[in-house]
Amino acid sequence: MTKGDFLNALGSALGPKGVTSDSHELGPWSTDWRGRYHGAALAMAMPADTGEVAAVVRLCAEHRVPIVPQGGNTSMVGGAVPDRSGEAVVLSLRRMNRVRRLDAEAGLAIVEAGVILSNLHDAARAEGARFPLSLGAKGSATIGGLCSTNAGGTQVLRFGTMRSLVLGLEAVLPDGSILDSLAPLKKDNRGPDLKQLLIGAEGTLGVVTAATLQLVPVPEETATAWVGTPSPQTALSLLRRLERSGLAVESFELVPADSLGLVLSHISGTRPPLESNPAWHALVEVTGGAGVSGQLEAVLAGALEQGLASDGVLAASEAQAGAFWRIRESISEAERASGPAVQHDISVPVAGMPDFMTSAAAEVEQAFPGTSASAFGHLGDGNVHFHVRAPAGADPERWITESEKPISAFVYDRVVAAGGSISAEHGIGQMKLDTFLRLTDPARLNALRTLKAAFDPLGIMNPGKLVPSLASAPRAP
Repeated sequence: MTKGDFLNALGSALGPKGVTSDSHELGPWSTDWRGRYHGAALAMAMPADTGEVAAVVRLCAEHRVPIVPQGGNTSMVGGAVPDRSGEAVVLSLRRMNRVRRLDAEAGLAIVEAGVILSNLHDAARAEGARFPLSLGAKGSATIGGLCSTNAGGTQVLRFGTMRSLVLGLEAVLPDGSILDSLAPLKKDNRGPDLKQLLIGAEGTLGVVTAATLQLVPVPEETATAWVGTPSPQTALSLLRRLERSGLAVESFELVPADSLGLVLSHISGTRPPLESNPAWHALVEVTGGAGVSGQLEAVLAGALEQGLASDGVLAASEAQAGAFWRIRESISEAERASGPAVQHDISVPVAGMPDFMTSAAAEVEQAFPGTSASAFGHLGDGNVHFHVRAPAGADPERWITESEKPISAFVYDRVVAAGGSISAEHGIGQMKLDTFLRLTDPARLNALRTLKAAFDPLGIMNPGKLVPSLASAPRAP
């Protein structure tokens, strides 16, 4: 079968709206959103339902055509971009965007892989419920991608990652068979939980087509505070005090003074939340019944007396709370505006994170003179974004070319030495593959390779991501 014959067969399976091989249409979906990875594709398949996904996968398996599953294409590690060979089919799930069922009383929603996260938020809110996972890319990230990368976000502290929120899963496996595990069973002892193998597998073991997700009630009241604190160590003590008080802490985001300064300098309309200028800031959000704002205020007052906080302000309105969150969510944008930086999404055990944040930053700045290193993010779940900014006046392109690999190796070596992970939220994709292979213990690598070989013996599912394909490189017809 020639490439033309293959494309005709693909068109017969999907109809005229379901496939394109036009280079102009393929262009935006062959490049990651940050413009760091550029590939080429034989075609883009856009199935409308699970049966069509299965037909595409069977056709690709028959002809050994690589498949790159893609949702919103918001990957931070090049996980949804084809390679440059032009042999792969990009399998876009964006047309599969139905909320099949939403039951607020039962606390669940069955949604297709192409549903955009913010749209799910809106649909749940209309029924008096909410899906408790949010992140900066909520306007474009899709449920299938969030499952495939085990996304986290700002509410992991209370509700966990996607692993905790996925009650059931539907997926097409590499042979084209359909795994229907959407039923939200609390007990199921039919062997290992297959849905959990697919969550976080980055499309290397199959294609997520739908998920049954946990919904929670809309809280009666939400209280948001911005608090100054002397150090990451005191910030963690503050978090523990909040948790012991019985408050339902949903978010606890730590922001260093230099990151706040970048936002205030480069993001219009932002203003300092506090009159003082503490070295560290914590954005705290708790939920509960009426009066939870007063409870939070009382706990923070005690924290001030104990020296765990140096200053603080409770948001008086949704607008003020939104202004606090805008600061936190604009850090990366402000950093990009200020100059180049090498970014790391890492985790270490929570108890060790405060010391890691300060010691690793000092070590990086000493090893790479002129750089500025700092960390911000989800202190409570041990995940921070550890960024190293270029020296003042450095040529951006040259500095990234010369410095990115040695700086990242330096940081990741220290993360692993601290018992941590080189990828807390964003996955491995193609960006971190070499580092993953270098620093991962053989037992984990062997287990992943065994799973890959068992699920995908032809090596057609998202090759070159997470783990190398064990089969020889597949060839397009």
